[in-house]
Amino acid sequence: MKNSKLLACLQLMRPANIVTAFADIMTGFVIGLVSLAGASGVWKISDFANPSLFWLLAATFGLYGGGVVFNDYFDAELDKKERPERPIPSGRTTKGEAAFLGFSLLVIAHISALQVNQISFFLALGITFMALFYDKYAKHRTFLGPVAMGLCRGGNLLLGVSAFPEAIGANWFLVLIPLLYIGAITLISQGEVHGGKKSNLYIGLMLYILVILIILALGFFKQAGNYFSLTFLALFAYLIIPPLLSALNKNEARLIGRAVKAGVLALIALNASLAATYGGWLPALIILLLLPVSLALAKIFAVT
Repeated sequence: MKNSKLLACLQLMRPANIVTAFADIMTGFVIGLVSLAGASGVWKISDFANPSLFWLLAATFGLYGGGVVFNDYFDAELDKKERPERPIPSGRTTKGEAAFLGFSLLVIAHISALQVNQISFFLALGITFMALFYDKYAKHRTFLGPVAMGLCRGGNLLLGVSAFPEAIGANWFLVLIPLLYIGAITLISQGEVHGGKKSNLYIGLMLYILVILIILALGFFKQAGNYFSLTFLALFAYLIIPPLLSALNKNEARLIGRAVKAGVLALIALNASLAATYGGWLPALIILLLLPVSLALAKIFAVT
């Protein structure tokens, strides 16, 4: 019984997705560190031993885990019809237990963020607000849903940068990248259950291409990342474009679901591309090593 309850809690938390959130934090951390140094390519492997990075990883664990738990909490009635296998509608856990789990994870997130600095704490508060706003109100709205979820992910990237508060002012615009990308995934996912509008899929494809072009432009202006980021960016494009083209070709819920799953997991490759742009190939490669971990977890736990 205890193992069954533990499994239900893990399913609510989407472990494979949490690993992609770790990539956000690590990338933001690299960006903040290198920005303060005033030159690309100065990153050292020992920099990942910084205690602030540990606390920010703990914070994003709680933020993402708590956010997706409350997603299922608010969708419990809808899931009875559309996804009865999920932990709450299947009876393997209750709404009350899910709410306690989600609240506990968010408390852990804010305590952890406060160990870094006040800016990290307030960023965590903002991410929490936006995640709950998405879960409760914005999720099923064509425009608000993608924007809210994109701001959550953009905030998570800045949360990584916040280990070096002085670097936020010069890098706040990077929120635009996850905003566009997660907005695209969220828009595409609106057809995940019953099939979607082709217009949403086409908009998603255009946003994907725009994100790739923005990272290419960043690489052009960052000497160390000019070439290093291309390899990681090519992998990113390979992971997201073919599944979306398949969904565009047949417009089936099953294929849309695959495109969404690919988009979520490819966040690690996206982050690796950004890390390479700012810090060179080594931090990017370390971040990319999270991808097989996330893929392995995705075979056990649902991603969408």
